[in-house]
Formats: sequence, C-alpha cells, structure tokens
Amino acid sequence: MYLGEQIKKLGFGLMRLPKKGEEIDVEQVKVMVDKFLAAGFTYFDTAWAYAGSEDAIRQALVERYPREKFQLATKNAAWINCKTREEAIEQFNLSLKRTGAGYFDFYLLHNLGESRTKFFDDFDMWSFVQEKKAEGLIKHVGFSFHSTPEELEEILTKHPEMEFVQLQINYGDWENPAIQSRACYEVARKHGKPVIIMEPVKGGMLANPPESVKQILQAAEPESSCASWAIRFAADLEGLIVVLSGMSNVEQMEDNLSYMKDFTGLTESQKETINKAREALAKIPVIPCTTCNYCAKVCPKEIGISGTFTAMNYLTLYGDKAAAQHQENWLVGGHGRQKAAECIKCGKCEQVCPQHISIREELVKADRDLQ
Repeated sequence: MYLGEQIKKLGFGLMRLPKKGEEIDVEQVKVMVDKFLAAGFTYFDTAWAYAGSEDAIRQALVERYPREKFQLATKNAAWINCKTREEAIEQFNLSLKRTGAGYFDFYLLHNLGESRTKFFDDFDMWSFVQEKKAEGLIKHVGFSFHSTPEELEEILTKHPEMEFVQLQINYGDWENPAIQSRACYEVARKHGKPVIIMEPVKGGMLANPPESVKQILQAAEPESSCASWAIRFAADLEGLIVVLSGMSNVEQMEDNLSYMKDFTGLTESQKETINKAREALAKIPVIPCTTCNYCAKVCPKEIGISGTFTAMNYLTLYGDKAAAQHQENWLVGGHGRQKAAECIKCGKCEQVCPQHISIREELVKADRDLQ
C-alpha cells in the first residue's frame, strides 16, 4: 500500500492550538477534533517541542476515540538542550507518556538541516527510530526539514530508510530562493519519498496576503477564503501523504473542512489564478537576496545578513512586524549570528554580493524597522 493512501489530504497541525489565557483551550480543541473526525479526516501532527500540545491531544483525542480511528504524528528535536543520546531518547519516552497514544503512526526527526542534523548523527537517532519501529512503537519513520535542496539530497542519499519527508511548501515560497520549496519537493520526489506539507499558509501569512494578491483571489472566487487557495495549491501536488494546517480556532477548522472535505484537485482555471497571485507577490519590491551567504563568509562582525533580509522581506510582503521579528530572532540570533546594529559599514559584504545589494544601507533600514 502506498504510504498515506488511506489518509485524506488535510491534516490537523497542533502547533497553534487555541488558548484561554496562557493555557491551551482543551474544550475548544475537543470541538475541533470532533468536527475534523466527523468530516472523515484522521491525521494529527504534534511535537515534543510544541508546549502543551501533546497533553492537549491526549485529552481531546486519545482519551476520547478508539486508537485505530486516527493517525498521530510527533517529533524528536535532539538539537534542543540534549547533551547525550539518553536525553534525546527521553524525548520519545516523554512523548509516549504525554500523549498516552501507545505508539506513533508517524515519528519524525524534527527540523533537520544546517547545524541541527549533526545532533541526530552524533546520537545515532537514525538507528534508534528503526529500533522503535521494529518494536511496534513507531509505524512510519521520517523527518521534517528546513534547509537547502542540496542538503536534503545528501540526507536522503545517506538515509534511504527514511519513509517520508515533511517540507515547507506554499505558493509564496514555491520559487523563493530563501526557502526553495519547489526544489526541495523535487528532491524528495526524485528519491521516491512521499511528502507531508507544512506551512501551506506560511504561518498564516497567506490567509491575509498583500492587497494585490487578495484582489486576484477574491475576483476569481468571492466566496473562498485566501487561506483556501494556499491549502488547495499544496493539496494539488502529487505524491503527498497529507497537508498540515495549523488551525487555531473552530472557525478556521470549519473553513478548511468546507473546501477540503470533497477536494479532488484544482481546475486549470484555479491553477492560473494561483499563478497570477504568485506573480503579483513576486512584483512586490523586496531585497533580492538569494541566501548564497557569500557576505557571511567575509563579515568581520558575523552579522546574519541573509536572515535579516528574509525578515525584512516578511515585513515588506505581509506587514506583520511580529512575524518578521520572529524570523530575525530565529534566522539571526538562533543561528549564532549578530543583528544589523553591529554593522561597522566596512563594505566587504558588498564586494562579494552577486546580487549587488546595497547591504550596508539595507542593514540600517533593518535595524530601524525591526526594533
């Protein structure tokens, strides 16, 4: 049987569950779970690192439905505060305890790429997950990935035993040089790996896209939400297990179910509409950084230039300062780089930039706009 053949295309991503104050609103999650299952969908995606999520899904799903009625996925983030293999393994044990699921249908090594992959190698988590699969505690093993297609190629060549890959794919990032959604998708397909799609709405950004994009989508289908276009674009791709949507309230759940319950694919007219939306998005002037990181190699202050520019492009495209700051914190500080304020304006970066970006000038703007 093809992996995921019996799973309908929409998955419930549990990263952004509704809150009541500081706590997850489990009662609202129960309503969302009930609606999701009633519509015929069965795939739930959580992670050890999603605060409170594994406990919430135990209460809302595992304790209320027969185990065979759903698939549950969770993830191991060995790069978070783990100094030994035992500490990384304990994440698996804790996930089993929190969820009460007995076993995981899909277990992922979480967020491979860049310096994070080394932790899974050093702790030999590759063999650990195979051992758990042999014991029946894991049904299918794969990994989620945020990096370059070249690195994905390397990992899949080294680990052909991985059964699937979870990738960030959406129409906004399809040709984005900083994300390279299309290229990563094509690498996974070349290796014959089915794909789970995450971030189809780009963390909510494509639910409220720039006005020029919104006008194109609403003119084509006035009754359809902008988010529906993003999820349908992802669900139309071949070789998928499921498309994850991080739903945060009952209204979002109901919207997703309305167009995914009987989804059979995009029409040619709908594909053309999405192409027009992507073209409109591409026309918005952004910093033309391709994240080649030649600048990073010569910067004496180790400034996270490409990460800063990705954050600035978020701000330009979506007008969401909080999301842009989150990107800066992750892509710059989270990768051990310095922020734009540390620039000494030496100009070495501009001498090696293939895109001829006025880097010093753009860093001044970033220091001003991202504060």
